[in-house]
Amino acid sequence: MWEHQSLFRVSAQLSADGVFNLLDRNLKPEVLLLGLASAKEADDPGAIVVEPAKHRYAPARFTGVKEYAASLEPEGPREVVYHLHPLDHDRYEKARWYELLRRSTEHTLTQLVEQQQENRVNFCSAPIHVHGYLVIVVLQLAADSYHSYYILPSVPGGRANSLLDAVVQEFLQDCGRALRETENDEDHPILDRDYNEVLRAAGRRFMLRAAAGTHGLYDACNGVAALRHEGDEGVGTMLVGRRHHPAIKPVLTLDAPIPLRDHRSIRKLLEMSEDRASLVSDATDVFGLGYLVDTDDPQYEPVFTVHFTRHYSWELSHDGNVMMRVVSNTPRLPQGTVAQDNFGRVVQRVFPHLEATGVDQLWALTQKATTQSNGTILLISEGAAQEAARLTRQCFQVTPRLMTPGLLRLVTNIDGAVLIDPAGTCYGIGAILDGLATAKGDSSRGSRYNSALRYVESSQYPCLAIVVSEDGWIDLLPTKK
Repeated sequence: MWEHQSLFRVSAQLSADGVFNLLDRNLKPEVLLLGLASAKEADDPGAIVVEPAKHRYAPARFTGVKEYAASLEPEGPREVVYHLHPLDHDRYEKARWYELLRRSTEHTLTQLVEQQQENRVNFCSAPIHVHGYLVIVVLQLAADSYHSYYILPSVPGGRANSLLDAVVQEFLQDCGRALRETENDEDHPILDRDYNEVLRAAGRRFMLRAAAGTHGLYDACNGVAALRHEGDEGVGTMLVGRRHHPAIKPVLTLDAPIPLRDHRSIRKLLEMSEDRASLVSDATDVFGLGYLVDTDDPQYEPVFTVHFTRHYSWELSHDGNVMMRVVSNTPRLPQGTVAQDNFGRVVQRVFPHLEATGVDQLWALTQKATTQSNGTILLISEGAAQEAARLTRQCFQVTPRLMTPGLLRLVTNIDGAVLIDPAGTCYGIGAILDGLATAKGDSSRGSRYNSALRYVESSQYPCLAIVVSEDGWIDLLPTKK
């Protein structure tokens, strides 16, 4: 397509790694380029180019992209659009066709992923014209990690459904901007935007969804969180919804609404929010205090909630689900939780004979382990007794007893893993795990994660390691069945 296409793709890959690894290292981003020649038929040599050239998706797999895009044209008469400038109609038609190509490419990639049974989810940029090719940037993420986060229902207009969705949109927009510069600039520009700046821009983009398109809510929340009132940190909640929302019952209404840009006044009013009572805002002004009706109320409707947690920190929730945490003006995904249904599936796969009550008991222990701020490892193994004896010089063996959440909180105050069997019986604490080196190791992770991974990969017994890192990451590392 052009001389420096490999350099551009590598630059985009490095940028994707840097941005998405800040959110969740299990997303495993992969970037490829698809080029569709503007003046060639699909079966002509060089009509379709995939970068990298030796990618698992051969160019021939995309020969039907243009044909399928044409089939997406709506049947019947189209809406008549009037343009004042003679070139505007051409621009409109080109943009419409490019969107059909983008949708067609995503459809083709989804079929390829299903055929090859890959754990991937696909996102495509709008095509950019570069040296006679329509170049589409393709971003793939690990499907299980992507779908593990709460997302909002889709709405017309393409607004982001989650912070992760907003980051994807921001990244692809950066790629498109760099491709346009490639067409006109001899310096061969690359993606070099600061990773945290990408996340901040994505945070602002996502808050447009919460604010119904009103700009400024993200920065207003940062401004309020940065202030103290009489030396105290700002802690409180604010409900964000349309004016006179039926699900928000007023408790106290201000005669003159306070603009959100008045950070000091909002910070002072925040002191009144307590228990169910929260500030009420439409993302432009604060009107007073109110509370959200119970979920069984006929007027109940999920609304966005901003929870100011501490100095320079706040989080956005919807229907009780935390969607974004912001610390020092930089957003992050809500790490630090394990989904109960996903945990149950993993436990049943590793220990298929365990009854439901046993799974519930292990879930209670896991929940307690994930609250350990200093990090820990809870190792569930069918050979816990034998392993505690084998590691006797690397752990403290204990008289077998049933582990409880309260006891687990105490024993995880020391370094090392806690060894229990699937029935919840503890045999050792403070264990230093061993194991053979594995290609699955991750140098970007700490020693706790890598030692647990080596142990699980080498274990002769079915086991599951719950790894809680000091930075808040939580991993389930099961043995393969």
